[in-house]
Amino acid sequence: MSSRRSRSRQSSSSRITDDQIYDLVSKLHQLLPELRSRNSDKVSAAKVLQETCNYIRSLHKEVDDLSERLSELLATTDSAQAAIIRSLLMQ
Repeated sequence: MSSRRSRSRQSSSSRITDDQIYDLVSKLHQLLPELRSRNSDKVSAAKVLQETCNYIRSLHKEVDDLSERLSELLATTDSAQAAIIRSLLMQ
């Protein structure tokens, strides 16, 4: 029982306010190319969160595709060129 109380006290002291949520959703809205291009300030928080998830998924896919292309490139270049490319990537 006491652990519930301590968790309850802890969660109430670290709760995020509605204003903070609004501020964070607004910041996400500004970062998303899909929503930014519409120039619409009247987008629901649910839509912003959905578009954020979609955008993150697309970025992951892009990283995976670029990693695959880089691996193919490194496999087809000679070892000296591959070493130079690897050293540039590690910077």
